[in-house]
Amino acid sequence: MRGLLSRFRYHLAIFFAVIGPGFITAVVDNDSGGIYTYSAAGAKYGYLPLWTLLPITLVLIIAQEMCSRMGAVTGKGLSDLIREEFGLRVTFLIMALLVIVNFTNVVSEFAGIASSLELFHISRYVSVPLAALAVWFLVVKGNYTSVEKIFLFACVFYVTYVISGIMVKPDWKEAALYSVKPVLMLEPGYIYMLIGMVGTTIAPWMQFYLQAAVVEKGITAKEYAESRIEVIVGCVMTAVIAFFIIVACAGAIYSVRPRDIQDASEAALGLRPFGEYAFLLFSAGLFNASIFAACILPLSTAYSVCEGLGFESGVNKRWGEAPIFYWLYTLLIVVGAGVILIPGFPLVRMILLSQVLNGILLPFVLIFMVLLINKTDLMGQWANPRWFNVVSWAAVVIMIGLSLALAGITIRAM
Repeated sequence: MRGLLSRFRYHLAIFFAVIGPGFITAVVDNDSGGIYTYSAAGAKYGYLPLWTLLPITLVLIIAQEMCSRMGAVTGKGLSDLIREEFGLRVTFLIMALLVIVNFTNVVSEFAGIASSLELFHISRYVSVPLAALAVWFLVVKGNYTSVEKIFLFACVFYVTYVISGIMVKPDWKEAALYSVKPVLMLEPGYIYMLIGMVGTTIAPWMQFYLQAAVVEKGITAKEYAESRIEVIVGCVMTAVIAFFIIVACAGAIYSVRPRDIQDASEAALGLRPFGEYAFLLFSAGLFNASIFAACILPLSTAYSVCEGLGFESGVNKRWGEAPIFYWLYTLLIVVGAGVILIPGFPLVRMILLSQVLNGILLPFVLIFMVLLINKTDLMGQWANPRWFNVVSWAAVVIMIGLSLALAGITIRAM
């Protein structure tokens, strides 16, 4: 008994030592684009889309687990491995596409900051520059440990969606039923919404950031069992948050009058009749998610590009030690925030564009991931077993089909 207790304490200590990369990466995936997509699903279709969260979570866990495992075993980031195994030319092309895609995502995050604070009559010409300065200062003047602590603290604020969903008092029986009952309709809008939910949950930047963060944190194969648990917990938490966002909008908007919403701030306004606190919590959650992702996305891009092209990277390094890393991070923030300040800038269209570009790039990233993790000379005993390969390739095929469909339908809609 004493031996079991001792082992439990040991594994618990290791878990808290490695917690960070997997949990942060999964939770921050509920950014402004994700919140908008889930809110729109609940507002227009009520509880019907809830069933998709189970398969989405499974695919998310598979993708995140593979990246975390590669980082722990090889001690190298995903872009670094792509360069070493497939050459600089392929890496440069992937990195160029990643910068373009992530830039649109950064813009959409600052759009979320602007729209969330405009609910409280704070002009974007005030909120966006201040948020950009705070985001820049946090990473440039901090180190990995301090930045990670702040990110983990920001994860706590996602509980606002759980509370606001409960305050709406939705139909819990119906929510439970449609969480396990697949509902397929041939209506184009419904199909588009289902594909969008997948596309917004599993984004290319997540894979690059997670593996880079695992490496910088110093997690090795020895601690990987606990790191895997952390990744799974983060993915499940992401699904729980998405569930309550859909439920909140289904109870507050769909139950009154099903309709399309233009952005996540409109979903927050829809909760106002159910109490000022429900509105405030949803709005606060949107702001927190947007500024959180506005930190992570430029950071993920800087990590990926510098690793892939052989430049020094990492928040533990000073500006003089990793100038390309910090200049790229700064440029993404300055330009991303600056675009939002252009009068009449179409915020919603930018969010849609970011999801389309995510969908176009994701299949390529997934293919490289599965090819890399099956290289026994690279992964050794940690390469994918046969049964896991079947699941992985099935997930890749499904994601390619859904991503291409998402891109095609969205481009046509735009």
